[in-house]
Amino acid sequence: MSTTEKTGGAPALSKGAAGGSTSGPLSRLARAILMSEQFVLILCALLFVAVLPFVPRIASGGNISNLLSNYWPLLAIAVGQTYVMILGGIDLSQIAVVAVASVLGAAVMTAGVDPVLFERSVLWGWALSDEGGLAAGGWWTVPAGATVMIVSGAVIGAIAGFVIAVFRVPAFMMTLVSLLFFSAVAVWLTRSENVTGLPETFGAIADRGAYGFLSWSMLICGGLAVAAHLLLTRTVFGRWVYATGMNPEAARISGVPVRRVIFWCYVISGVCAAVGALIYSARLEMGRPAFGDNLNLLLDVIGATVIGGTSLFGGRGKILWTAYGVILFVLLSNALNLLNLTYFTVLMVKGGVILAAAWLDVKRRALLGVS
Repeated sequence: MSTTEKTGGAPALSKGAAGGSTSGPLSRLARAILMSEQFVLILCALLFVAVLPFVPRIASGGNISNLLSNYWPLLAIAVGQTYVMILGGIDLSQIAVVAVASVLGAAVMTAGVDPVLFERSVLWGWALSDEGGLAAGGWWTVPAGATVMIVSGAVIGAIAGFVIAVFRVPAFMMTLVSLLFFSAVAVWLTRSENVTGLPETFGAIADRGAYGFLSWSMLICGGLAVAAHLLLTRTVFGRWVYATGMNPEAARISGVPVRRVIFWCYVISGVCAAVGALIYSARLEMGRPAFGDNLNLLLDVIGATVIGGTSLFGGRGKILWTAYGVILFVLLSNALNLLNLTYFTVLMVKGGVILAAAWLDVKRRALLGVS
């Protein structure tokens, strides 16, 4: 059995561990549901059915389209977070990546900005002018902007990954520093002004398609998730990621290039955040430096990844689980908004859900006999 099979899936429990010989049918059913790979999907169905009588419009076509438009960019970012969490790390800098990528990509693509607002910007005069950005006005505008976004995300991820892998700085500390620094960079680049004037073809990326399906957002983010899944489950690199997350020292002794694995996982995390920036910027039709202050987005990404079943302790997780977690988190946010709860109540409920997910993770590990 491969390492992935041992760690990524829901391992079968022994009869004794599952309590099958001493527990009643309800207890066995509860344990079976808890350990099921579809546990989060079952929660989604229960939540949907529970909310439906109170807010019937949650099942309307318009609302489902809205749900999916929120789902795709969050999925893209959470896919990157899954990689670093399987390592046993965390990436708090993803929203800073979104901010920097959004601003730089928009600055390249814009057809023109107000000189009064931007003449004191560090980009003014060489990368940005009242006539537009460096790649404005051609067929290459959108590809160039998207490339700048992806590269900027990869670079920020590479910086964090290098420091964590080489200097063994705790991931929480390094990515927190990266979050603060690059959030400030995004604001500094444009003096906190949004970059507008993006081409219509770029905005079309965020079109919702038919009820959120068959859209560019779905193709881009869905394709990214499939590629990430295949990389994690069908390659040697994927097995190295799980091995590093389970026990870095044992992995190193076994010949796994642990530092390289850590480095590339943070690069992947940065690239995934940049893809999220692409979708969010297209939806807003602007480059927005304030993304770095959006701690709600960071809460959603981490919460969805953990709720999906990726272990906070490393060594266990799947892209499919994260996809389930994002569904639950997006549905939960949508339901709370439709119930007209206050902003503070929504945050408190989300925090409670994340705490419950962490508790379930501990219970699952206990049932599996994992220390």
